[in-house]
Amino acid sequence: MATASLDPDDRTFFRRLNRILFTNPFAVEPREIGELIGAEPVADHRAPHLFTELIPTVKARFQRLAGRGHDTVRPFHGEDRELLEHAQLFLVYHRFVTDLDRLIAAELDSGKPEPVGFARAVLGALTERGFSERAAQRHLGLFWQLRRAYHFIDSGLLGTSASMKRLRHGLWNNVFTHDARVYDRYLWNRMEDFSTVLLGETGTGKGQAAAAIGRSGYIPFDERAGRFRASFTASFIAINLSEYPETLIESELFGHRKGAFTGAVDNHQGVFERCSEHGALLLDEIGDASLGVQIKLLRVLQDREFTPVGSHTPQRFAGRVIAATHQRLDELRQAGRFRDDFFYRLSADIITVPTLRERLREAPEELPLLVDFLITRMTGQPAPALTELVLEVLRRDLPADYAWPGNVRELAQAVRRALLTRQYRGEPPRAGGDGFLAQLAAGDLDARAVLAGYCRLLYGRLGSYEAVARQTGLDRRTVKKYLQDSEL
Repeated sequence: MATASLDPDDRTFFRRLNRILFTNPFAVEPREIGELIGAEPVADHRAPHLFTELIPTVKARFQRLAGRGHDTVRPFHGEDRELLEHAQLFLVYHRFVTDLDRLIAAELDSGKPEPVGFARAVLGALTERGFSERAAQRHLGLFWQLRRAYHFIDSGLLGTSASMKRLRHGLWNNVFTHDARVYDRYLWNRMEDFSTVLLGETGTGKGQAAAAIGRSGYIPFDERAGRFRASFTASFIAINLSEYPETLIESELFGHRKGAFTGAVDNHQGVFERCSEHGALLLDEIGDASLGVQIKLLRVLQDREFTPVGSHTPQRFAGRVIAATHQRLDELRQAGRFRDDFFYRLSADIITVPTLRERLREAPEELPLLVDFLITRMTGQPAPALTELVLEVLRRDLPADYAWPGNVRELAQAVRRALLTRQYRGEPPRAGGDGFLAQLAAGDLDARAVLAGYCRLLYGRLGSYEAVARQTGLDRRTVKKYLQDSEL
């Protein structure tokens, strides 16, 4: 077959297309799409809508190439072939997006790998365009991963605020790296070495963010079975370390064998043993792990092996580890309660999940969006009348600057209470809040107590020493001392 090359105009077009296609979909600018298709930028910032705007223009380019006798990518080599392959993958992927969405829904319902009835059509579409059978199977797995990742990051982490946009952007990078070309070429089957720490106050949704990562791993397609090798519904496992006493935590993590200790009447699989090689394990409240447990976990992360209690046979762990905490790890490290080597091994990526008060400060319209989402999840269907009822209760019963100390978890409880009682008075004021203001108004405080109380009040709203220091103009160490010396 004769060698073919793109002309300069086509090469420029496909280079620009590739830059867009490999951009984080939660960071694509409508302007870039508009410039490439020669039309006004689309208004919808959601990536599927933005990318589908490209389809007619990309198809037209391939029709031009077909008119010159180039129906597949086979005659092209080097950069030209790579550019065309990526564009063809884009078209095939979007042709089967609806089928992928149906498969996600089916597996959510069944909890097991479902038949992929459209697999033959996907593989055929790719091989017709010049991909080898092996490459076609790998890309079918990547299509499945891409769609799951977008689904769980986009639909599971709602919000129009800048902080939520940053969160979705960060989660996508966590799954596919900052450049999907790097992921596609080097890392698509090697992400187990990239552990992640999720930081954020209690109730912000760290578990939801972890689940989005854990359900978005690469799962190979099994052509003989006509299914993917595992279901994403079983690929994410979570354990809350604060729920177990020190005497049981090792067994819950690594499992035990019958007779390993008094009461071990049967074999028990720990979370590391149950976690799929295609999934992830969430170690929630990692800040509560003792130094001894941290050492054992560090060994697993370094060697990728663990041994159940009472066994002498090491087992391999091939999943990813995600750790989460509401505590400040820098302070735990300074106090000697969190090992530096364990922190560095955990923190290939650190993602902060924003508080609800931060989100509403940036985008007040996020509250109706969240209430509507919670109502729909509770009732199984959209219920605008109930959404309006709850919003009316919240507007009536809460101050406009209510801080939502329990975050999204508190909001869910507020929705339930408003539906049951048609009222919600918020969390009881914490010490340092209304009590401090009453003492201040009464003139009962000296200068030191005023500063300490004000720092406590700000810390309850802002959530960090640094933020309080910026607000007050005090040194961070001074803020910390005021808070530690208080009676709270």
